[in-house]
Amino acid sequence: MTEEESVLMNCLFFTTNRFARNITKMADQMFDFDDLAPSYLYMIFVIHFHPKLTQKDLCQRLSIAPSTSTRFIDKLEKKKLVTRHVIGKETAISLTDEGERMYEQFRQALKSFFDAYAASIGREFSLELSKMLHEASVKLETDRDI
Repeated sequence: MTEEESVLMNCLFFTTNRFARNITKMADQMFDFDDLAPSYLYMIFVIHFHPKLTQKDLCQRLSIAPSTSTRFIDKLEKKKLVTRHVIGKETAISLTDEGERMYEQFRQALKSFFDAYAASIGREFSLELSKMLHEASVKLETDRDI
């Protein structure tokens, strides 16, 4: 193995970005939902499990900035997939009936997506890799207070 290959293979920044580009391309092909990027679908996913979720909690669960969540929620609300409810000083977000239907479609697509990448890299390896990346992300966010 050359020095170049060794550095590229052992650089977490390079390898995770390379992996992210590949998995994102695959996700974009599999998640064809009315011009919604996969990030919006994961927001719908989280809201499904936490009806009347506050925007602050949503940001924490998805590790996104409040400005990003506002932009996403605005688009989802415009598409009539979510509604906002003011509760005191907080704004709660819930899925509409159409949002629930979108959630169900996304759940099916998630299973197909997992099956597709697991066919390439293996089921157990896929599960272990997801677990390790999640744990590493939590540690980095905790240590860096992101």
